[in-house]
Amino acid sequence: MEKNNIKYKAYIDILKKELVLAKGCTEPIALAYCAAKARSVLGQIPDKVLVEVSGNIIKNCKSVVVPNTGGLKGIETAVAIGIIAGNEKLELEVLKDISEKQITDFKNYLKENKIEIKKSDSNNLLDIKIEAYKGEDKAVVRICHKHTNIVYIQKNDEIILDKNEEEKGETNALRYDLLTIEDIYDFAKSVNIKDIEEIIKRQIDLNTVISKDGLENSYGANIGSTLLKLYGDDIRNVAKAKAAAGSDARMNGSEYPVVVNSGSGNQGLTVSIPVIEYAKKFDIDDDTLYRALVVSNLCAIHQKSKIGYLSAFCGAVSAGAAAGAGIAFLKGGDYKDIAHTIVNALAITSGIICDGAKSSCAAKIAFSVEAGILGYEMYKMGEQFYGGDGVVSKGVEHTIENIGHLGKVGMKETDKEILSIMTCFD
Repeated sequence: MEKNNIKYKAYIDILKKELVLAKGCTEPIALAYCAAKARSVLGQIPDKVLVEVSGNIIKNCKSVVVPNTGGLKGIETAVAIGIIAGNEKLELEVLKDISEKQITDFKNYLKENKIEIKKSDSNNLLDIKIEAYKGEDKAVVRICHKHTNIVYIQKNDEIILDKNEEEKGETNALRYDLLTIEDIYDFAKSVNIKDIEEIIKRQIDLNTVISKDGLENSYGANIGSTLLKLYGDDIRNVAKAKAAAGSDARMNGSEYPVVVNSGSGNQGLTVSIPVIEYAKKFDIDDDTLYRALVVSNLCAIHQKSKIGYLSAFCGAVSAGAAAGAGIAFLKGGDYKDIAHTIVNALAITSGIICDGAKSSCAAKIAFSVEAGILGYEMYKMGEQFYGGDGVVSKGVEHTIENIGHLGKVGMKETDKEILSIMTCFD
């Protein structure tokens, strides 16, 4: 792909936009960011807060530990730490560099102040509105569609920001529609490494650190270390275990940041760690590793752009298939290898649901990576799933469209039922 090609620039822009840093699970972090912004607009610490959130925010904040809170979970926790200690200028790193005094102040604030939570009537899957009050003063901040996409700001009677419906949309002018698996392969083969080196190196460095943290310390159900104890150091097992270990840590309060993919740190870990581990095992040069990570990242983004950031369809499925594609590229695979790897993987794991962010995400990551690797190895042995096998259609793009429709449209009612089950005992 030529550098002056419109797709070349679009793919660079997508990587820059999607592969960003986040500290903690992105849904509670989005809440903390929104809360920190509301406090900043208000100009003081509020003594009353009203939080309106969509069902998927409730689902993904219920069971995940918020960093720097002493192991606490939930919407109130994320909002309170954002108000007291959040730096809104850092967006998804809003909880970076928090002092011991701020942690003490946060715990006192959580005990002494009222944070009211309501389920939003919005049809948006990702929707957060925070109203913060202090005396006669009021601030309102709303985020829609993406975790840092502020669409509305108000202080008292002054409307500071009010984006129109087009600006509120999910695409933000990025050309996701230009993504295809064949062109992703072409781009990865031809991209000037200098154009993507900084982004990809940061992903390698940071995601490797949190994966190591997950193996060296006890987090959640310790899926990563359990897999290594049970099944040893075969590269297939190491690839999925180390990806899972990053999620073990991230879902349970690790303070290390990750580079996300499609708005998710778990997906960022899934697309990167297995490819990195295969490169280590087979002594692959950095140039090839970087190009393979371009493949895995863009293949995941392509799939998720059809589904949306939040859904009842587990994002690890798309990311695991993409990891398999990255491994295929790493081992010399061509477009057909990558396309068939993705189709095979999606045929295996497309029934995994998202029932919120929590410890079991690590296990879902492990099995999604397993499907990605199996999908690749199947094709290399001359085996594959064919169009008409369930949700699989002839051609990778048609299969991705099917999965996108299933995740975005077909599972809307499933999403509601999952939320109902998750909250029926609250």
